[in-house]
Amino acid sequence: MTTNRAVQIFKHGGVEVLQLNQIPVPTPGPGEVLIKTAYAGVNYVDVYYRTGLYPIALPFNLGSEGAGIVESVGAGVTKFKPGDHVVHMSTGAYADFIAVPQKIVAHVPEDFSLEVAAAILVQGLTALTMLRESYEVKKGDTILVHAAAGGTGLILVQLAKALGATVIATASSQEKLDIAKAHGADYLVNYSHGEEQWVNEVLAHTKDGEGVEAVYDGVGKATFDGGLKVLKRKGTFVSFGNASGAVDPFKINRLGEKNIKLLRPRVFAYVYTQEEFEYYSNELFKYVKAGQLKVNIHKTYALEDLSQAHRDIEGRGTTGKLVIKL
Repeated sequence: MTTNRAVQIFKHGGVEVLQLNQIPVPTPGPGEVLIKTAYAGVNYVDVYYRTGLYPIALPFNLGSEGAGIVESVGAGVTKFKPGDHVVHMSTGAYADFIAVPQKIVAHVPEDFSLEVAAAILVQGLTALTMLRESYEVKKGDTILVHAAAGGTGLILVQLAKALGATVIATASSQEKLDIAKAHGADYLVNYSHGEEQWVNEVLAHTKDGEGVEAVYDGVGKATFDGGLKVLKRKGTFVSFGNASGAVDPFKINRLGEKNIKLLRPRVFAYVYTQEEFEYYSNELFKYVKAGQLKVNIHKTYALEDLSQAHRDIEGRGTTGKLVIKL
């Protein structure tokens, strides 16, 4: 443990603000686990922190999830020991070593690789908790998943199908729509043809054109208005991302016409306690082990190439998950 590379930002901006620095190897405090990172996942939330869309105190160590091997544990830690293969959801994950509170650490199943574990945790928990708690999808529901070929989108499609829903998937190209179809989407809609057209296509795939029970939208500004239009009466709009930019301010009385429920969930608030984190992590891993959830890794980058990974995810040309190998 002579070196500890970590990606830090000291100001907000483009990829030029990313700094790969040497910092001390942390000592795990009470209730903490020191992990030697093998892989870290790349998530849109890292971009939001970097650009300042989500306020944070600077300087800030980037990265939101990682998988690796337990190096040592702090006082009071009983569930983990050195040598354990684990995955965690904590800021500062783009680092060789990280000390993480045990309440957001989970054991990696024996038949999982560390790369797969790092690729599935944040996006998988995001999708699963939204399908369970933001709007509880039931058998027979029809839902809309925007950006369905992205990392979270592909997981939403697969888990929603496992729960018995009919899934309408949108994407910006036929190639991406084909990927969504291969992962279980029932109907495909290209939303690059303009709002009026994609709204009409979505409604045409619903019973009597009444709309969908729920919209899961990681795109943001470009699809928000259309999402309100395709919801049925008493439908639920789950707005969880800003790939096209933040949603513009709007008058809340727009929701009253159809008594729409609007949520802006963040996964960290759904898995805040150790019990919640363990429950949903174990459920997520079960879907993978049962073959109901495929883990799609678009590309694995070296830590030194993190800037390119951020460019790629912001360019919206990727499908599936981006992973960093340390």
